[in-house]
Amino acid sequence: MERNFHPGQFVPLFNSRLRLFPGKLKSKWSGPYVVKEVKPYGAIELEEPKSHISWVVNGQRVKPYLGNEQEKLTTVILFYDP
Repeated sequence: MERNFHPGQFVPLFNSRLRLFPGKLKSKWSGPYVVKEVKPYGAIELEEPKSHISWVVNGQRVKPYLGNEQEKLTTVILFYDP
């Protein structure tokens, strides 16, 4: 998977220290967050869309968000009775 990020792109964040609700079904991915700036050496500045709080994380903790692309891949097939 390509890991080239650009400002304005949505990404989920991997949280390895999530211990609020211990259990097997708890997801360690949170977000999506907006990429505010891509810094050198793999650092990425993220921003929360609702509160506009930003922070810098390691680029290995994020991945491309594919939630918006599912709507583009929808195909409608119409069947007609003969």
